Amino acid sequence: MTGKRTIIETEKVVQERLGDIPLRREQMAAVSNIYRAATAVRQHLENSVLREAELTWTAFTVLWEVWIWGESETRHVAEEAGISKGTLTGVARTLESRGLLRRTQHASDGRLVLLALTPEGDELMSRVFPAFNAEEAFVTDDLSSADCLKLADSLRKIVARLEAKGDERREELLAGAAPKPRRSGRRPKSGS
Repeated sequence: MTGKRTIIETEKVVQERLGDIPLRREQMAAVSNIYRAATAVRQHLENSVLREAELTWTAFTVLWEVWIWGESETRHVAEEAGISKGTLTGVARTLESRGLLRRTQHASDGRLVLLALTPEGDELMSRVFPAFNAEEAFVTDDLSSADCLKLADSLRKIVARLEAKGDERREELLAGAAPKPRRSGRRPKSGS
């Protein structure tokens, strides 16, 4: 459970609250449950395997990207990890200070920074990932192998659709305008 309310309780209250509003309810349930499942899995892994390794989800994701792809430019690692370059800078500095990651300037373009695992970082990932995968198996234990493959294929279709058509859809929704910068949710102070 990701919060104090179960998924069943939430779905029931949502149905009652939304009543007769014309919605595509199956699609709403799918996206809502993707989010809830991702949050629950992330919390479980952060509070078990990753906590033991003294890693946040974001730090693990950065190490994973570099472990899998090898030495990479920071902009590519940030994009693949789904984080901003500013967030990556802080995470990379922390991982570097722990001796797990090495940051170097690009040989031909000094503006670019490359990330690579140190031998200690490689050893950590080689040790942590099997435990991480054991927890992936734990959270999917009520699914058969065929169910897992079907779920993975369905999620892959969602990602592929967004990769193929997401930019076009956002442009359509924003009438060609660039997206507004992200905000923290706080309102600007009066007189600023």
